Amino acid sequence: MAQVFGPWANTVAKLSIVLGVFFVAAALATLDTIHRSSYVRLTGVARPQPVAFSHKHHANMGIDCRYCHTTVEEEAFANIPPTSVCMTCHTMVWADSPALEPVIESYETGEPIKWKRVHDLPDHVYFDHSAHVNKGIGCATCHGRVDEMPLVWKEQPLFMKWCLECHREPEQFIRPREEVFNMAYESPKDQHELGEHLVEEYEVKTHNHRLMDCWICHR
Repeated sequence: MAQVFGPWANTVAKLSIVLGVFFVAAALATLDTIHRSSYVRLTGVARPQPVAFSHKHHANMGIDCRYCHTTVEEEAFANIPPTSVCMTCHTMVWADSPALEPVIESYETGEPIKWKRVHDLPDHVYFDHSAHVNKGIGCATCHGRVDEMPLVWKEQPLFMKWCLECHREPEQFIRPREEVFNMAYESPKDQHELGEHLVEEYEVKTHNHRLMDCWICHR
């Protein structure tokens, strides 16, 4: 019986294995790139909201972050203010504006406005706003220049790798507590020296706060 496969078959088989491995690797790399892309992560994309609330407009009037997000210094969750907070100003300012009708309706009925979350971490991730704020991590470090955003978008993809960059070297990101809510704050030239001093002063790395331990974020 004549030989079905010639010597070339070995070459084809080896080549197909190499190409198969390459194809699988390329496919996985492509899927990972897509998963990390701004298109999927929605970074830099302003989310449409029930009310076109402009952080930029309110920040430019000198309204502090904490006027609305009252719990950010004391609790894990930076609260979304109830419409009663909005109405402390808007009973007198723009009270007849059609843009504020959902706010007024919410205030009168007690039904909260259904805002769309912009920064939404997975359920298995624990993040404490108060811990970061009180340890000298500024709002803009994670949220970007919200004071320049008409509608808020996600500045960072919030990957674990990105969080770990700060946890490994907090001295590169920490700032004085009085500058935490200063959105325009810029790190000084001696940031490393200042950061090392603040890390020690604010007790960022103590035996109860080992920043690289899994349980810090996954509880």
